[in-house]
Amino acid sequence: MALSLRCECGQVEGAVEPGPAYTRATCYCRDCRAYARWLERPGLMDARGGTDIVAINPRAVRFTAGVDRVACMSLSPGGLLRWYASCCRTPLGNTPRDGRIAYVGLPAASLAPPAAVDAAFGPAGRTLINTGSAQGEVKATPVAFLVDGLRIVAGILGARLRRQRPSLFFDAEGQPIRAPAVLAQAERASLYDRG
Repeated sequence: MALSLRCECGQVEGAVEPGPAYTRATCYCRDCRAYARWLERPGLMDARGGTDIVAINPRAVRFTAGVDRVACMSLSPGGLLRWYASCCRTPLGNTPRDGRIAYVGLPAASLAPPAAVDAAFGPAGRTLINTGSAQGEVKATPVAFLVDGLRIVAGILGARLRRQRPSLFFDAEGQPIRAPAVLAQAERASLYDRG
C-alpha cells in the first residue's frame, strides 16, 4: 500500500511505495537541526533534537501534484541537497548531490497516515545516528546502525548494478531539477548557534 507524501498546505503531493525502504532512523546531527530551524519547523525534531528519517530508494517516490513548488537548498557548498515545498516550507527529502546515488531520506513527519508509516517501516527510535550531537542523553544503537548502514550500501550498490536512472529530484543527466540555494557561512553559523 502506497503512503502519502504531502506538504502541510497540500499543494505538493506524492506517493511512496514502502517496499524499497532501506531503514528508518532518527538522526541527531547538527545539520538536521539547522535545517529544521531554517524551515522554521521545530516540530520536526524530537525532544533531544532528532529527526525521524525513512531511508529509501528514490524509485519508490513519485510526485502527483505540485512538482513546480519543489525547491532545494543546501547548508553548505558540498552538503546534502535538502528538498522542500516552497509553498509552506515542508521538508520532502534529503539526497546526495550525485543523482546517480539511489538514496533519499524522507522525513517521516511528511508521510501519512502515521499508523501506516509505523507498519511499513517499523517504529521510530530503533536506529539512532549521530547521538553524540543530541541535545540530551541518547543511547547509541551501534548494532542497528551497522546493520542498517549495510542495508543502505547494499541498496545503493544494487541500484547501480541495475543502472537505475536518477530519481525524481534529478534530470536524466543526474543534475538536480532545481538549483540548490546554498546558505552563506554567516547564516549557517546562526542556525547552528541556536542550540
